Amino acid sequence: MCGIIGKIGKVNCMKDVLEGLKKLEYRGYDSAGVAVFTDEGVKRVRAVGNISALEEKLAGTNLDGRLAVGHSRWATNGNVTEKNAHPHRAGRFTVVHNGIIENAAALKTAYFENDAFESDTDTEVAAKLLDKFYDGDAGRAIRQAQRLMTGSWALGILCDDCPGTLFAAANGSPLLIVKTESGNYIASDAGAAPDPIEVTKVENCEYAAVTADGYTVYNENGDALQKAPLAVAAGALSLDKGGYDHYMMSEIMQQPEAVRRTLEALPDSDFIGDAKEIRLIACGSAYHAGLVGARLFEAVRRIPARAEIASEFRYADPIIGRETLCIFISQSGETADTLAALRLAKEKGAPTLSIVNVPGSAIATESDRVILTQAGREIAVATTKAYSAQLAVFYALALGRSEALSRLPEAIYTAIAENDGKCRRLAERIAGCRNIFFIGRQLDNAVSQEGSLKMKEISYLNSQAYAAGELKHGTISLVEPGSPVIATVTDPAILSKTMSNLHEVKARGAFTIVITTRALAPGLEADVTLTVPDVGPMLAPSVAVIPMQLMSYYTAKALGCEIDKPRNLAKSVTVE
Repeated sequence: MCGIIGKIGKVNCMKDVLEGLKKLEYRGYDSAGVAVFTDEGVKRVRAVGNISALEEKLAGTNLDGRLAVGHSRWATNGNVTEKNAHPHRAGRFTVVHNGIIENAAALKTAYFENDAFESDTDTEVAAKLLDKFYDGDAGRAIRQAQRLMTGSWALGILCDDCPGTLFAAANGSPLLIVKTESGNYIASDAGAAPDPIEVTKVENCEYAAVTADGYTVYNENGDALQKAPLAVAAGALSLDKGGYDHYMMSEIMQQPEAVRRTLEALPDSDFIGDAKEIRLIACGSAYHAGLVGARLFEAVRRIPARAEIASEFRYADPIIGRETLCIFISQSGETADTLAALRLAKEKGAPTLSIVNVPGSAIATESDRVILTQAGREIAVATTKAYSAQLAVFYALALGRSEALSRLPEAIYTAIAENDGKCRRLAERIAGCRNIFFIGRQLDNAVSQEGSLKMKEISYLNSQAYAAGELKHGTISLVEPGSPVIATVTDPAILSKTMSNLHEVKARGAFTIVITTRALAPGLEADVTLTVPDVGPMLAPSVAVIPMQLMSYYTAKALGCEIDKPRNLAKSVTVE
């Protein structure tokens, strides 16, 4: 959720830490703060709001030093207030934290029952543990604190007695050491540091001591480790918007290339094997990709398959075993519920396959097998290109490689080019509405779920998706005159059924929009018809989602919403 960064160099580094924080703001923007080692000791500044609010407070302070940490917060424990903003300080330790310490209340009672706390956060408990166990050896204090804490954390740590060392510790939350020409960083995302020479991950229960000249990573027993740096693909850390106003639009435009790269990089291997059933487990948009995957596996490979919401799966005591292939889908590879579901599947003896966009992530590392999508770095909270890359993987796994699949990137490009202007104009009409409905059947319903999520994520309008046949079972009572109803119709076998449902809402005053293929469009009755290239019903979700993404983007833009950083949301959900 939150973003953390720290840097130690041979010259002042506050400017670099602030620039890194701006690159991490997509992970959380409720509040922000920095702490820096100065000639007068550790100083910190915190502010409610985004990084610009922090910069205003820093203006004129001349706060600088060779060692600093910063934090952008997505609130979990404690309200959005300055006292709850990071960094937190206890005794000789200053801490920034991404994650959640689940037993913080128990630790308070056991060790600090009579102590006063400055904040309502679990992070302050971590800082107080470090100070409690400190005997002149910061590494030993970190090890003792990590043994007591449960949950997830990535910690950036300053110790008053160690002005030349930046400490880091991790368990279940992403934390990287990034070596650059100007110094060494710790960060939630390697892209927060400019021109990385080397990137190393701090794994679960490990901690690190980082200096201006190098770094050492230790295991939970304090033994120094020989860590192999991660392979970082060229362009994977790019933060260029490509001339667009928002990352989301830039990433929409990158989808043809993301799909092409993903298909080209996909190993020529049988990932399904002799599985008797398949479970596809994910959250949010990745779950919607799983809905498509499940339908394809059943329709084409005739293997029983179903998509599961990770937060439900992990508590359902699922009946799975060695004949059940469990596929876990996550852009970040760090999604907390999906990671917990993966560990449950492994406990039950099920083979596991992950589809992730980040090499070296927890889900990728812990799965039996992994397929890496090649979407490149995705910044906008509302996913677009990572979702499309996930769909491409499922097409290849279920349908196999084909000429039609190889032409899919071109079809996506055409869908963008032909619908951009239409969706921009349509958004002005949608922006004035109170409720929006997406309907479809089978794969059209699966992609409608994603379209509805995009709309509500960034425009804040009440958007719902329903299987078209369910309209008469309650939902139609919500349709008012002028309510937009967006029907996806890409399968000729069920075209008449979905259009019948659309006519029912039209009779009640709905403003009807159809997303369909060029071949099916003639004769369809709707207020607006948006067409996409004919790629066949199985591949249609990849082109049908494009008008939905564009409508969502332009609607949010018309409403003046913060498109890349929608309220209350964060890019990587690393807490339950």
